[in-house]
Amino acid sequence: MAMGLQACAGTQPVPYSGISSSPRLQPNAQNDAGHMPYFYSARPAWREYSRVIIEPVVIYHGADNQFGDVTTEQQQELAAYMQKQFSQTLAERYQIVHQVSAGTLRIRLTLTGAETTTPVLGTFTRFDLAGGPYNVVQSIRGKQGSFTGSVSYAVEIFDASSQQLLEAYVSKQYPNALNIGASWGALNAAETGIDKGAEQLAERINPAH
Repeated sequence: MAMGLQACAGTQPVPYSGISSSPRLQPNAQNDAGHMPYFYSARPAWREYSRVIIEPVVIYHGADNQFGDVTTEQQQELAAYMQKQFSQTLAERYQIVHQVSAGTLRIRLTLTGAETTTPVLGTFTRFDLAGGPYNVVQSIRGKQGSFTGSVSYAVEIFDASSQQLLEAYVSKQYPNALNIGASWGALNAAETGIDKGAEQLAERINPAH
């Protein structure tokens, strides 16, 4: 049964050939590689920026997308949720603007994949004798739980004035393996992943760094 649960732990993101920054992405050797497997950075000084332009979230249609059986409607729902959550989270530290000026970042978000939570099984395996121990271990390791949804996306951050690529990465986010609330509903886990991804980005570009 454990092997079956492992097989349901989801797909891993790829560099996504249709993303403009893909040729610059390199495997991430840091301890956050599980959530950010590919990464590029020009080592920008984030303190030089105080404003952000957030482009409309793009849904990735390349052949290497990872939407599986996620419907077009569900993709659109996740993209809208992503736009709202990232904007609200970044607004806590940056001024959200629509015009280019000095000290402005331009952020491009591309939704590249998602997994829905398997009905009943996603919640049931938090408690049953086979899935319970597996998900405890996954929770400790910070890994994805069995039959649980996720979201994958690419982030590209530019200097809005020069259009220089400052940082780019591919990320996969999902709830803690023991998060029972996120196991209800097909998209709840993916939306929780978006919440975590927005917080991750806000911390990465924290002007205090």
